[in-house]
Amino acid sequence: MPRQTRRSAKAREAQSTSSEEDNSQILTNGNGSAHHDAPEAPDSTPKENIFLFWPNIIGYSRIVLAIASLYYMPLHPRTCSVLYSVSCLLDALDGWAARVFEQSTRFGAVLDMVTDRCTTSCLLVFLSSAFPRWAIVFQGLIALDFSSHYMHMYATLVVGGVDSSHKNIDKTQSWLLNMYYTNRNVLFTFCTFNELFFIALYLLSFSSPYLSPHLIKSVEESSGTQIDPGAQLNSSILSQIFPDPFSAAALELARANKMDSFVPWTLAGISFPVMFLKQVINVIQLVKASRWLADVDVKSRKAKGLPRKAVKAA
Repeated sequence: MPRQTRRSAKAREAQSTSSEEDNSQILTNGNGSAHHDAPEAPDSTPKENIFLFWPNIIGYSRIVLAIASLYYMPLHPRTCSVLYSVSCLLDALDGWAARVFEQSTRFGAVLDMVTDRCTTSCLLVFLSSAFPRWAIVFQGLIALDFSSHYMHMYATLVVGGVDSSHKNIDKTQSWLLNMYYTNRNVLFTFCTFNELFFIALYLLSFSSPYLSPHLIKSVEESSGTQIDPGAQLNSSILSQIFPDPFSAAALELARANKMDSFVPWTLAGISFPVMFLKQVINVIQLVKASRWLADVDVKSRKAKGLPRKAVKAA
């Protein structure tokens, strides 16, 4: 055998032996041997508790205030309005805290949206009972609010991925939605006046004889029942609701019925145009999100070769 061939064979044998040793070392390391593995550096970064971030704590406060406002909603319009308004205004504070403390989280964004949707829906449910003839309108507003935001968030995740935000809307997709979500002043104005209109309607249900005449009319005027002249009874609507017309709840309702309706009417008139535009944006958001999802479906079906062409009969 030539000398060069012998040298080549020895080199291949040495290389094979080295490879086996390396593979053995890799297998040993893969099994977690303490003799061969280098100790990993301990993670010195403290584990963060997302639930205790300042924006999320503010979000919890909003929920508590909203629940308290619902408790006072049937009979204490002033207390309810204050609690509900503070809960809504804290919506701007949690966004500020997220930017200042660098604590923007997906959990916080979802918590914020869920709180907004639930509080507004609860108020609209009360308005449906206060104005039964307009219940279908309030029910439609609830359905539009939930469907547009759910469809928009789902479409954003499908199109942009899990790292995308529902507020990241490109101008090419919709300049109106881009301005609505990227301009903080525009977003704050629309959300504030939208809630202000519904709060004004809530106050008018306790104060306006035009919208809620049954609250201040007598039993005879509201129900048409004839009252005997000699009968001793309380002709107030309070006697139809409460066994004791002098109970705390009855007196609170009586004070609520003496509210001046000028301020609620003024607030309703000022906030109505913005509220109406907010509903238009919800419709646009719903339509755009539906189209985005449909485009994704078309591309997905095309990638799968659908629809399959029918085989022509021979």
